[in-house]
Amino acid sequence: MALKIAIIIERADIRLGGAERSVLELRAALSALGHSVDVLAAKGQATGRNIHILCRSDAGKRMNFFTFGKTLREFLAENKYDIIHSVLPFEFADVYQPRGGTYAETIVRSAASYQNKFVEFYKKTFSVANSRRTTLLRAERKLAQASDGPVIAALSRYVAEQFREHYGTDSRRIAIIPNGIKIAKQHDTSQAYKLRTEILMQIASQKQKERKAYLIVAGRDKKKKYYHLANATAPRNIIFLGSLGNIHDAMSIIDIAVLPTFYDPSSRFILEALAAGKPVITTKYNGACDLFADNVHGKIVDDPQDASALAEAMVFFADTKNITNASQAIAQDNLQEKISISRAAKQLTELYASILEKKGIN
Repeated sequence: MALKIAIIIERADIRLGGAERSVLELRAALSALGHSVDVLAAKGQATGRNIHILCRSDAGKRMNFFTFGKTLREFLAENKYDIIHSVLPFEFADVYQPRGGTYAETIVRSAASYQNKFVEFYKKTFSVANSRRTTLLRAERKLAQASDGPVIAALSRYVAEQFREHYGTDSRRIAIIPNGIKIAKQHDTSQAYKLRTEILMQIASQKQKERKAYLIVAGRDKKKKYYHLANATAPRNIIFLGSLGNIHDAMSIIDIAVLPTFYDPSSRFILEALAAGKPVITTKYNGACDLFADNVHGKIVDDPQDASALAEAMVFFADTKNITNASQAIAQDNLQEKISISRAAKQLTELYASILEKKGIN
């Protein structure tokens, strides 16, 4: 049955990050299944007739949660949908799918990432100073602790456990639908070649005769801090690329993808790497671990602060035979299908059908 679906997100702009990109990819995947899907956003860019920017005239990049909720209710009163799917904690939705996991866990793991007990305590204690996050946390807690309300579509087992642990949510209200990505993405061959050449030139400038493994660091945040740290430890084995325009170009030339995260509900980076057939290393605080097997397709480190365990995992994949074995297992186990946004859209369609059935709508 073709459905009319509304997906609610604060900002509809693919340039902003993973959540926004994921929602727009999900819209496309659901549409490919024959559904009519509108994205309802407070801010952003209307790149098509199915994207509605509802608070365009309001000042600022962000929108007050309650004001956006009022605007949404007015819009929904005039525009009927079979299913309302929200990534924000609105109680009137049929499905709540927080792309960033729970706000409660975000606070806890963000504080832990400072790796300083005093700072961790301070961050947890004074997180209430962030009025926006406090508002969303309270709305999410109310939604999660209600006896009814939206079905919670968790991106991973990790996210599902967050709802049970922080809010005591009834497991019957939680459906685990693992994260997915658009698979058919191509890298730019010329840009990938240029990137590889840049890396090889940096390696050549270090005048090392023996073959070594190199850590290639991409991203724009805190580069100076980590550059100095690298120079004090292993200056000849770490190369900083800075911000990249297209992660797929880098993915095409690397051997292993490493993300020692303190918190990620289900990392797109790890899924993108698996889609490219690359072994991965990440931590148990990454919900993407649901979608690959430890010691088969990659390695899962229990504690992001355990440098020895992380180093051991990376040394394991310094052996090209282990890289080959993991890459072959990724292909043989058809992980591309498992991590695709198409698979996620099919699972969500089944969830929508069960919701409508409970409402007596066939």
